Amino acid sequence: MRLPIYNCRMSIIELENLAKSYRVYQKKEGLLAAVSGLFQREYRQIEAVAGVNLTVEEGEFVAFLGPNGAGKTTTLKLLSGVINPTHGTCRVMGHIPWKRENEYRRRFALVMGQKNQLWWDLPAQESFRLHQHIYQIDSSQFQATLDELTSLLQISKLLQQPVRELSLGERMKMELTAALLHSPKVLFLDEPTIGLDVIAQHNIQQFLKHYQEQRNITILLTSHYMKDVAALCRRVVIIAQGTIQYDGSLSGIVDDFSSSKIVTLQIDNQYNVDEFVRYGEVIETTPPKIKLRVERTKVAGILADVLKNHTIDDIIVEDVPLEEVIANAFKKASQKETS
Repeated sequence: MRLPIYNCRMSIIELENLAKSYRVYQKKEGLLAAVSGLFQREYRQIEAVAGVNLTVEEGEFVAFLGPNGAGKTTTLKLLSGVINPTHGTCRVMGHIPWKRENEYRRRFALVMGQKNQLWWDLPAQESFRLHQHIYQIDSSQFQATLDELTSLLQISKLLQQPVRELSLGERMKMELTAALLHSPKVLFLDEPTIGLDVIAQHNIQQFLKHYQEQRNITILLTSHYMKDVAALCRRVVIIAQGTIQYDGSLSGIVDDFSSSKIVTLQIDNQYNVDEFVRYGEVIETTPPKIKLRVERTKVAGILADVLKNHTIDDIIVEDVPLEEVIANAFKKASQKETS
């Protein structure tokens, strides 16, 4: 596991051997088995989170990644106090989340891309007013914060429109506004850009980046959209089978889980594709360009050989797509658990 190096800052999230397991009823097929199950049930234990150790410093923007069922959302629910752990300890800003203290509730926010916190048939403005009373926000502070958020997200003209009439991207902007009205110090984001188009995703990314830098809040983000991660996070934590498999920098994950580079050559003269097969996998041929996947350690030698035998107008050397690197990390983590 690659361990990151940080400046001396205050730890705002601390998890030690945090675990959550569930007993799940095993229903058998057939009428007789169903009747038997009324008197003698069989259960199996599911380890949703199996001993997570994690420290997050104040002001960090951390990507919390993993395949479906890895334990990401369960961890966020534990951190927000929605559920209690089976064992282990956790402190967020000095609070134990599942004690559900009002002081803690006023200092964090949770946004889940697949769940709404706004009243569906009412204008978002009405839900915002309700949040003001729940969090006991001073009227002048509430209005100033609302004006700032709606201006940054460009939704001022939509406040009086029923939430059900808004687009998915507009609804997510409203959800973020509601979550940030009480100026939390910690924000948990679970798939905030799920289902959004490219423009809406970009707008949300730009807002989160600006807001986090200006307020220095701590954000833990789960997402299957790797452009969110690349645009926002320097640190990546990968969880699989309920345990942390990687904790380090975004650049470090490429080094650890990718052995290839993508090389694009623009060749001045005509070429035979067969000449390039010996260098690596030919991904794409669109003359005068050819794109190859080559071993990272052989890039320099391959380029020297190509330049010796061909007239090259342009060369581009890139890392493999982040989506592929993360998928490979998930795969290796799963193989490690089953071996």
